[in-house]
Amino acid sequence: MIQLLLAGQQFEGNQAVDLKDIKAIIDLMKKNSVTEFELEKQDFKIRLKRGSNGGSASASYEEAAALAYAQPQTAIAASAATPLVPVSPELEIKSPMIGTFYRSPSPESASYIEVGAEVNPDTVVCIIEAMKVMNEIKAEAKGIITQVLIENAKPVEFGQPLFRLRPS
Repeated sequence: MIQLLLAGQQFEGNQAVDLKDIKAIIDLMKKNSVTEFELEKQDFKIRLKRGSNGGSASASYEEAAALAYAQPQTAIAASAATPLVPVSPELEIKSPMIGTFYRSPSPESASYIEVGAEVNPDTVVCIIEAMKVMNEIKAEAKGIITQVLIENAKPVEFGQPLFRLRPS
Protein backbone atom coordinates (compact mmCIF):
# COMPACT_ATOMS: atom_id res chain seq x y z
CA MET A 1 0.00 0.00 0.00
CA ILE A 2 1.31 3.43 -0.91
CA GLN A 3 0.96 5.99 1.80
CA LEU A 4 1.72 9.67 1.53
CA LEU A 5 1.65 12.21 4.34
CA LEU A 6 1.56 15.91 3.34
CA ALA A 7 0.68 18.77 5.67
CA GLY A 8 -1.32 16.51 7.94
CA GLN A 9 -3.32 14.97 5.07
CA GLN A 10 -3.01 11.29 4.45
CA PHE A 11 -3.70 9.59 1.12
CA GLU A 12 -3.96 5.81 1.32
CA GLY A 13 -4.73 2.78 -0.82
CA ASN A 14 -8.09 3.12 -2.51
CA GLN A 15 -9.01 6.64 -1.42
CA ALA A 16 -9.67 8.81 -4.46
CA VAL A 17 -7.49 11.86 -4.93
CA ASP A 18 -9.84 14.74 -5.58
CA LEU A 19 -9.36 18.32 -6.80
CA LYS A 20 -8.78 19.64 -3.25
CA ASP A 21 -5.98 17.08 -2.73
CA ILE A 22 -4.31 18.06 -6.01
CA LYS A 23 -4.56 21.76 -5.09
CA ALA A 24 -2.99 21.00 -1.69
CA ILE A 25 -0.13 19.11 -3.35
CA ILE A 26 0.53 21.97 -5.80
CA ASP A 27 0.43 24.53 -2.97
CA LEU A 28 2.93 22.46 -0.97
CA MET A 29 5.15 22.15 -4.05
CA LYS A 30 5.17 25.96 -4.35
CA LYS A 31 5.82 26.59 -0.65
CA ASN A 32 8.65 24.06 -0.42
CA SER A 33 10.27 24.72 -3.82
CA VAL A 34 9.61 21.16 -4.99
CA THR A 35 9.89 20.91 -8.78
CA GLU A 36 8.52 17.42 -9.33
CA PHE A 37 5.96 15.25 -7.53
CA GLU A 38 4.70 11.78 -8.37
CA LEU A 39 2.01 9.67 -6.68
CA GLU A 40 1.07 6.17 -7.70
CA LYS A 41 -1.74 4.13 -6.18
CA GLN A 42 -2.96 0.87 -7.70
CA ASP A 43 -4.28 1.95 -11.16
CA PHE A 44 -3.91 5.69 -10.51
CA LYS A 45 -0.77 7.68 -11.18
CA ILE A 46 -0.24 11.44 -11.16
CA ARG A 47 2.97 13.30 -11.92
CA LEU A 48 3.29 17.06 -11.51
CA LYS A 49 6.23 19.21 -12.62
CA ARG A 50 6.92 22.87 -12.05
CA GLY A 51 8.64 25.14 -14.54
CA SER A 52 12.34 25.76 -14.18
CA ASN A 53 11.77 29.45 -13.39
CA GLY A 54 11.02 28.57 -9.76
CA GLY A 55 7.69 30.33 -10.11
CA SER A 56 4.28 28.82 -10.14
CA ALA A 57 3.38 25.30 -11.23
CA SER A 58 3.39 24.83 -14.98
CA ALA A 59 -0.21 23.64 -15.06
CA SER A 60 -3.21 25.18 -13.42
CA TYR A 61 -5.14 23.26 -10.78
CA GLU A 62 -7.92 22.61 -13.27
CA GLU A 63 -5.55 21.27 -15.94
CA ALA A 64 -3.82 18.98 -13.45
CA ALA A 65 -7.12 17.67 -12.13
CA ALA A 66 -8.54 17.20 -15.62
CA LEU A 67 -5.54 15.15 -16.61
CA ALA A 68 -5.64 13.14 -13.38
CA TYR A 69 -9.28 12.18 -13.81
CA ALA A 70 -9.21 11.73 -17.58
CA GLN A 71 -6.20 9.37 -17.62
CA PRO A 72 -6.13 7.47 -14.31
CA GLN A 73 -3.92 4.63 -15.62
CA THR A 74 -1.21 6.67 -17.31
CA ALA A 75 1.54 8.93 -16.11
CA ILE A 76 0.61 12.58 -16.19
CA ALA A 77 3.16 15.27 -16.87
CA ALA A 78 2.22 18.92 -17.13
CA SER A 79 4.20 20.51 -19.93
CA ALA A 80 6.67 23.20 -18.91
CA ALA A 81 5.48 25.22 -21.92
CA THR A 82 1.87 25.39 -20.66
CA PRO A 83 1.04 29.05 -20.01
CA LEU A 84 -0.55 29.97 -16.70
CA VAL A 85 -2.14 33.19 -17.93
CA PRO A 86 -4.69 33.03 -20.75
CA VAL A 87 -3.79 34.92 -23.93
CA SER A 88 -7.06 36.84 -23.72
CA PRO A 89 -7.37 39.59 -21.09
CA GLU A 90 -10.56 37.86 -19.92
CA LEU A 91 -10.58 34.89 -17.57
CA GLU A 92 -12.96 31.96 -17.74
CA ILE A 93 -14.81 30.53 -14.79
CA LYS A 94 -14.79 26.81 -15.54
CA SER A 95 -16.87 23.95 -14.25
CA PRO A 96 -15.02 21.95 -11.58
CA MET A 97 -17.23 18.91 -12.21
CA ILE A 98 -19.69 17.17 -14.48
CA GLY A 99 -23.31 18.01 -13.72
CA THR A 100 -26.25 20.26 -14.49
CA PHE A 101 -25.71 24.03 -14.53
CA TYR A 102 -28.19 26.29 -12.72
CA ARG A 103 -27.96 30.10 -12.65
CA SER A 104 -30.19 30.47 -9.56
CA PRO A 105 -30.77 28.60 -6.30
CA SER A 106 -34.37 27.74 -7.30
CA PRO A 107 -36.58 28.18 -10.37
CA GLU A 108 -38.45 31.08 -8.70
CA SER A 109 -35.29 32.92 -7.60
CA ALA A 110 -33.28 35.51 -9.49
CA SER A 111 -29.94 34.50 -11.04
CA TYR A 112 -26.88 34.64 -8.81
CA ILE A 113 -25.20 37.02 -11.26
CA GLU A 114 -25.88 38.80 -14.55
CA VAL A 115 -23.59 40.17 -17.26
CA GLY A 116 -21.98 43.33 -15.90
CA ALA A 117 -22.06 42.13 -12.28
CA GLU A 118 -18.93 42.70 -10.21
CA VAL A 119 -17.71 39.56 -8.43
CA ASN A 120 -15.12 38.73 -5.79
CA PRO A 121 -13.33 35.39 -5.33
CA ASP A 122 -16.00 34.26 -2.82
CA THR A 123 -19.03 35.33 -4.90
CA VAL A 124 -21.31 32.39 -5.79
CA VAL A 125 -21.95 32.55 -9.54
CA CYS A 126 -24.02 29.40 -10.09
CA ILE A 127 -24.88 25.90 -8.85
CA ILE A 128 -23.89 22.63 -10.45
CA GLU A 129 -25.98 19.64 -9.51
CA ALA A 130 -24.02 16.41 -9.43
CA MET A 131 -25.53 13.17 -8.13
CA LYS A 132 -28.45 15.04 -6.50
CA VAL A 133 -26.07 17.36 -4.62
CA MET A 134 -26.19 21.11 -5.27
CA ASN A 135 -22.63 22.50 -5.41
CA GLU A 136 -22.16 26.26 -5.21
CA ILE A 137 -19.53 27.47 -7.68
CA LYS A 138 -17.56 30.58 -6.73
CA ALA A 139 -15.91 33.08 -9.06
CA GLU A 140 -12.42 32.50 -7.55
CA ALA A 141 -11.32 35.83 -9.07
CA LYS A 142 -12.20 39.50 -8.79
CA GLY A 143 -13.70 41.17 -11.83
CA ILE A 144 -16.77 41.88 -13.91
CA ILE A 145 -18.82 39.17 -15.66
CA THR A 146 -18.75 39.83 -19.41
CA GLN A 147 -20.50 36.73 -20.72
CA VAL A 148 -22.63 33.77 -19.59
CA LEU A 149 -21.61 30.82 -21.76
CA ILE A 150 -24.12 28.13 -20.67
CA GLU A 151 -27.91 28.07 -20.73
CA ASN A 152 -29.74 27.40 -17.47
CA ALA A 153 -30.48 23.73 -16.65
CA LYS A 154 -28.05 22.40 -19.29
CA PRO A 155 -25.44 19.69 -18.67
CA VAL A 156 -21.79 20.74 -18.31
CA GLU A 157 -18.51 18.86 -18.50
CA PHE A 158 -15.47 19.11 -16.26
CA GLY A 159 -13.39 22.15 -17.26
CA GLN A 160 -16.09 23.59 -19.52
CA PRO A 161 -16.14 27.42 -19.45
CA LEU A 162 -19.27 28.75 -17.72
CA PHE A 163 -18.61 32.52 -17.59
CA ARG A 164 -16.12 35.04 -18.91
CA LEU A 165 -14.71 37.54 -16.46
CA ARG A 166 -12.75 40.75 -17.01
CA PRO A 167 -10.29 40.99 -14.10
CA SER A 168 -10.34 44.19 -12.06
